[in-house]
Amino acid sequence: MNLDVSRTAQGSGQVAERLAAPATQTDLLQILKAAAAAVAAWVLAVHVLDLSQPFLAPWSALLTVHATVYRTFRRGAQSVLATSLGIALSFGVAQALGLGALSLGVALLIGLLLARAGVLREEGVTVATTALFVLTTGYEHQQSMLLDRFLDTAVGVGVGVLANLVIFPPLNDRSAEQQVDRINVKFGDLLTAMAVGLRAPSADAESASWIERTREVDADLEHAWQLVRHASESGWWNPRRRLSRRPRDPTEYEQVLRRLEEGVAHARSMARTVHESSRSADAWDERFRGPWLDLLAEVGARVADPDAEVAGCRQQVTTLTRVLSLDELRDLQWPTYGTLISNLSHIIDVVDDVATSRPVRT
Repeated sequence: MNLDVSRTAQGSGQVAERLAAPATQTDLLQILKAAAAAVAAWVLAVHVLDLSQPFLAPWSALLTVHATVYRTFRRGAQSVLATSLGIALSFGVAQALGLGALSLGVALLIGLLLARAGVLREEGVTVATTALFVLTTGYEHQQSMLLDRFLDTAVGVGVGVLANLVIFPPLNDRSAEQQVDRINVKFGDLLTAMAVGLRAPSADAESASWIERTREVDADLEHAWQLVRHASESGWWNPRRRLSRRPRDPTEYEQVLRRLEEGVAHARSMARTVHESSRSADAWDERFRGPWLDLLAEVGARVADPDAEVAGCRQQVTTLTRVLSLDELRDLQWPTYGTLISNLSHIIDVVDDVATSRPVRT
């Protein structure tokens, strides 16, 4: 019974966390805006402009509200252009071939070919569907209604663009920030797990799993790159970017991700050094093994804590290197010790750069 309650509470917590995520809130807001824009476009087309094909207005508005202001403008312009071409195509084909299966087939063929054009690639099929609507809804009696069809589409696109531009135009900086924080936590947990695992006799076996975990962090970094690119696009033509008290420069996020990629590469190098070492970790000289593992655990804990600093660890690495250089350690292990110390030093530099960068710290 207690287990079921615990699982229910855990599931509720996960749902609440997902709903509180900036990306989810942005998606929900975009859904509401798309629905509101479609209704507003229909009301405007029917009750204000008295247009003959009002279904095109809400349909166009629904398809115009995209995830960014820039994409809304671009797709809206493409939609108007594609609709205009579809109307012109249907008019030309009907005049040349009359109405019938042949004219419909020719119009659809040309419309679908235009859909492959670079400018219309995202909205190109609209050319064919517009021609289809025109030719199959009584064209011979409705030539005067071609302008109405164009106006219906223009009204829908205009309302969709206005809705996305005026009503909380989407910015996606927070999603990028949260993803970077998640990567830091995951990276720190990996370093801590390595420190714990290297104290056990099974370190060689566990090193393979550490390498796999670095690949998982790489996948998270790839997702972060997608979020950063999306955040960059969300700022184009967006008035909220200029009004924001904390404007973000996308190049700063890019620098952070590049540095994190370097850090993960050094962590993978450490795991491979252990995995490919001819001696297990418990055979390392204790003058190196103990201090280095303590330092690795401390760095891991600080990396996983967004508010912690790692700059102080740099001096500890320097001190460890100086002490070891004066001791008479076994020569066969020095390549391993040197590689691990160098990797850890680079990780500290990377994490310090990431922690002090403005997009993460503000």
